[in-house]
Amino acid sequence: MLSEFKYVEFFVSNAKQASHYYRSVFGFKGYAYSGPETGNEEFVSYVLKQNKIFFVLTTALSDEHPISKWVKKHGDGVSEIAFSSNAPNEDYNYAIENGAQSFYDYKEFKDLNGVYKTAAVKTYGEVIHSFIDSSQYSGIWKPGFIEYNPDPVPSNEVDLLLVDHIVGNVEDNKMDEWVDFYEKSFNFKPFIEFTEDDIATKYSALRSKVMKSDNNKIKLPINEPAKGLKKSQIQEYIDYNNGAGVQHIALLTSDIISTIAGLRANGAEFLDVPDTYYDELKNRVGVIDEDIQKLRELKILVDRDSDGYLLQLFTKPIQDRPTLFIEIIQRKGCQGFGKGNFMALFESIEREQKKRGNL
Repeated sequence: MLSEFKYVEFFVSNAKQASHYYRSVFGFKGYAYSGPETGNEEFVSYVLKQNKIFFVLTTALSDEHPISKWVKKHGDGVSEIAFSSNAPNEDYNYAIENGAQSFYDYKEFKDLNGVYKTAAVKTYGEVIHSFIDSSQYSGIWKPGFIEYNPDPVPSNEVDLLLVDHIVGNVEDNKMDEWVDFYEKSFNFKPFIEFTEDDIATKYSALRSKVMKSDNNKIKLPINEPAKGLKKSQIQEYIDYNNGAGVQHIALLTSDIISTIAGLRANGAEFLDVPDTYYDELKNRVGVIDEDIQKLRELKILVDRDSDGYLLQLFTKPIQDRPTLFIEIIQRKGCQGFGKGNFMALFESIEREQKKRGNL
């Protein structure tokens, strides 16, 4: 059974520099390392940790390595979404028997610290999902890794707790295929659906369906472009990414005001929100605990449903290609995805598209 997000791996052109970026801007700490010093002559990997979030940043050591070819095609981005599993062999076999394609078969890695169990399947684009059981492994991360404890970098404290959800962008008319994939191969259930009527501006639109695990800890929205007057942000992503891939990672916080303030001070760049958004905020979302003036200053978005409300904000793309970005989210009862913010969000994204000449 899949219980939660285990880690997210990124293939990048320079893992050492990317590690410094995530430590200095997003407040991660060094955790584990693999590379030539550990006997790994093929690639280097830096594992970063913040509370229950693990990011793995990996760079190949030769131009001919498949990781180098992946980065040349897609740019820096998410290559793997890993899930914790108490039976990775069974979860893998179930996925394969129900239509998934293997990326690698069930494996066990062993050293003096125990056994690390894993298997993986292919998903949209060149992203894989792996099933991980590290419950019988007591070493640093997994066999072949050593402790990574670099000197601290100047960074304001931020409060990022866990991965809330991870969003994939797929090609036009492919969303339902991947929804079917998650239903059959992972036994995930549809949670929320958004149509082009929900997610549209006067220029562009998209469709989205959210898949989730039975315990609600794994949520995977799937987006596809919809026809509009101009190019959808999803189509722009697919063009620059050369295919489907992970659009954004949402990180949960318990105090979005201090977190966004810290991230901004650390140099994180966020999408702009016009001041007019806040003029009717109280009428739209009702009573909230936070100071609206503070939300206005930090450009934080708010949305409410029948269960409560959420607060959220989105970074600009975190690499040169306008592909992957990060969402910061705080939930106060609401388990939705900020439907009431879609118009403000996508108009902000379109302003950035216009600057790039892609709207």
